[in-house]
Amino acid sequence: MRPDVLINMAMTADGKIATADGSLSSFGSKADHDHLLALRATADAVMSGARTVDAHPVDLGPGGLRHRRLRLRNGLKEYNLRIVVSGSASLNPNAAIFQTDFSPIVLLTTEDAPKRRIARLEKAGAAIAQFGRSEVDLARAATWLRKQHGVRRLLCEGGGRLNDAMLRAGLVDEAHLTICPVVLGGRDASTISDGAGFQRLHDARQFELQSRKRVGDELFCVYRAAATPSKIPSGK
Repeated sequence: MRPDVLINMAMTADGKIATADGSLSSFGSKADHDHLLALRATADAVMSGARTVDAHPVDLGPGGLRHRRLRLRNGLKEYNLRIVVSGSASLNPNAAIFQTDFSPIVLLTTEDAPKRRIARLEKAGAAIAQFGRSEVDLARAATWLRKQHGVRRLLCEGGGRLNDAMLRAGLVDEAHLTICPVVLGGRDASTISDGAGFQRLHDARQFELQSRKRVGDELFCVYRAAATPSKIPSGK
């Protein structure tokens, strides 16, 4: 048994989550940030890729007192478990996430990850869990998180490569997408799902729109994984 997995991302109208050079990756409004914290208040654990954690001063925590109280009202611990995924254990041990100690930090990595990197991250405060040899076996990791840490609801906050891996592994149950009124463009700009992707249309993960809400010029959409995938052309 594994946790229920949610993805939450803010994206431009053309599906980008950052500029090609990564210099701009935050364009959501205050309403979008409040939505992020409200979602965290429903999850036992919050997960992100190492590149995202390295690039931004994030702690993956629950936020201020209001949202910590909301977690308690939801029957959760005041502070969520924090999870970072890095197959090569390349997370910077000086990243901002290690400057806070309000809840454990788990690094999901591989058996082939360099031991010296793992040692540095353990010293920084990360608990190491290894799944798979050359790439993280996310399905096994998810089951372990449920069994070892009691994670029933897991919120994934990207980036695009981690989202792609989660989707290809069939682990995403729900997607929360904030569509922002801006077009970034750029062939190399990151999208909500970068990486190998799906080569054929009929293999793609299918979702059903559950709700949509407009706040100002932003559109908040919630999609749930389709229980019975519809028949769509195979494509070429």
